[in-house]
Amino acid sequence: MSRPSRSFDELVAEAAAVDVSGWDFSWLDGRATEQRPSWGYARLLADRLLGARAALDVQTGGGEVLASAAQFPPVMVATESWAPNVAVATRLLHPLGAVVVADPDEPPLPFADAAFDLVTSRHPATIWWEELARVLQPGGTYFAQHVGPESAFELIEFFTGPLPEANHRGRHPDDETRDARAAGLDIVNVRTERLRMEFFDIGAVVYILRKVIWWVPDFTVDRYRDRLLALHELIEREGAFVAYSSRTLIEARKSVA
Repeated sequence: MSRPSRSFDELVAEAAAVDVSGWDFSWLDGRATEQRPSWGYARLLADRLLGARAALDVQTGGGEVLASAAQFPPVMVATESWAPNVAVATRLLHPLGAVVVADPDEPPLPFADAAFDLVTSRHPATIWWEELARVLQPGGTYFAQHVGPESAFELIEFFTGPLPEANHRGRHPDDETRDARAAGLDIVNVRTERLRMEFFDIGAVVYILRKVIWWVPDFTVDRYRDRLLALHELIEREGAFVAYSSRTLIEARKSVA
């Protein structure tokens, strides 16, 4: 794949200036790639929404994945904490019949007990299992795609250095299913895949670190300029920087009794 024949400074300046609100990654087309999980979350989500009466999409981002569904249930609500994403999701989802609620992603969720028969989420930053169970009706389903353990750590640790072992263990599906059961949810299905990512220019790296702010929480171009330059030179030599994301598909059902 060919790369823009532009300098380090030009690539960085462009990526530092582009808008990163919402959860649309189309700016990376031709500049980075990531394998998609084999299960096709958006399609599965749409299927489950068809059978729901009242659904909640937690941490919806800009609402792009939810909006891809062909039909919403009679009650469709989405939450989001980051103000720029709240605005994007509102513009996208309100015309489709979904209500967007600004929520800090901390307990409690602003809904009554047993309010929903389906709760969904794609890549939630935090997972409050007891709250998810509380707002689900008995027999209701939590269906989500989570970021798995050590996702993109090759890239993250290029900037941060080695992270503690606890960070590597974070989001492990064994831990998540244990916590889900403790909250009163029965595990229906769990699948995990590790997926290849490639970054073809340093602008793509700057963009992703500005957008996914929890990867390198103190990231700025000025603070990490030396590491960015080193990575730019590596990409120029090798053609790409390779990392691996991990994804977990999880389906859990609230016990009836």
